[in-house]
Amino acid sequence: MTPRIWPPRQYDDEPNLNWQDFALCAETDPEAFFPETGGSTEEPKRVCRACEVRTQCLEYALEHGERFGIWGGLSERERRRLAGQDENYEVAA
Repeated sequence: MTPRIWPPRQYDDEPNLNWQDFALCAETDPEAFFPETGGSTEEPKRVCRACEVRTQCLEYALEHGERFGIWGGLSERERRRLAGQDENYEVAA
């Protein structure tokens, strides 16, 4: 299992991470957002769809190259795909 810190630490050179105070995932089991390989991502994505800071979370993950877990409603594979696609790629709401 990959060690992880939840929520992510803020370093002095990083922008404000106050959005994390409003993240619905902070009110749930963090393990749900890091499913085992082949595990279901349905529940964490459902939480993300209802979260008011989903966009900030996804931006954080993309900017920091988060390789594991569900961030902003997307899996690592989906984030890689999003980063490599043009503006026509849409994130399902």
